[in-house]
Amino acid sequence: MSRESIAFYSTSIAAEKTASEIMTLLARAGATAILSEYGAPNQPGEPGKLAAVSFRIKTEFGVLTFRLPANVDGVSAVLMRSTSIPRALRNSRAQAQRVAWRIILHWLDAQLAMIAAGLVDLEQVFLPYAQDVAGVTVYDRIKDSRFKFLNLLPDKT
Repeated sequence: MSRESIAFYSTSIAAEKTASEIMTLLARAGATAILSEYGAPNQPGEPGKLAAVSFRIKTEFGVLTFRLPANVDGVSAVLMRSTSIPRALRNSRAQAQRVAWRIILHWLDAQLAMIAAGLVDLEQVFLPYAQDVAGVTVYDRIKDSRFKFLNLLPDKT
């Protein structure tokens, strides 16, 4: 997907404030535990910077754990490419961090509204972010298998 700009590119709201808003949404949705994850040395992400929010929630299938990561590198790349965004907002890693978390907040708010309206199930929306006992998400497991279990048709392009 190619866009000239990115949502919330001009935000000045700190990632930690946005994470607090995310936690409030999750708590209202029934989360029983919420964890803020920060980058650590020798791990993906920046040391000391908010990297993901994980939460547990009771479902009809038992308590499930989900992890919502922020791909700050991806947001940073889009900001840097966008000529419609002022240069001061394009070249800042801190700005990319703020933007990434605002996007997650608004995505989460929309998903929770869909769940509340009965349009989708919680598991349906968050399945890619579900974690196994080792902390690996369903999406990462499927991606690592190159989506083989889906029996996709060969690409003929």
